[in-house]
Amino acid sequence: MSIENLRSGLPEYAKDQKLNLGSLTRSTELSEQQLWGTLLACAAATRNDTVLAEVSEEAKEHLSEEAFEAALGAATVMAMNNVAYRAKHFLGDDFANVKFGLRMNIIGKPGVEKADFELWSMAVSTINGCENCVTAHDKVVREEGLTKEQVWEAVKVAAVIQAVAQAVQIEAAR
Repeated sequence: MSIENLRSGLPEYAKDQKLNLGSLTRSTELSEQQLWGTLLACAAATRNDTVLAEVSEEAKEHLSEEAFEAALGAATVMAMNNVAYRAKHFLGDDFANVKFGLRMNIIGKPGVEKADFELWSMAVSTINGCENCVTAHDKVVREEGLTKEQVWEAVKVAAVIQAVAQAVQIEAAR
């Protein structure tokens, strides 16, 4: 199992992440698709080859091909949107009504349930640190019927996957 490969490869100082990763992969707050799509999208957002490869391998066992591709699509479109929306915020009121001019068709037609894609987008935006995107996607998933507990579970997945990626990177550099 690939998540198990990540867990077993973590050093002692990352023991909390071993435990967190184990408990989060047994989440009962999220559906299987929501959980594994969040894990995959967040793994892609870390930009860590090892984490992405290990999570991808196991995610293929839990996601349809459409959901797998949608999770990666959420990671890539949010990589673009998080940069653009943060910049728009940083640049201030003068840019409030500027036309975005960037294609993001996948958001309108992701190939999976809207709530799931939006949840993955929110989790990736959490890793990328875009407040505007996090709150916008939270609003949509809540309107789609997800609970605050489900939203928080996705945030926890994002936080732990980011921490795991950091530990993997530290060990690779040592």
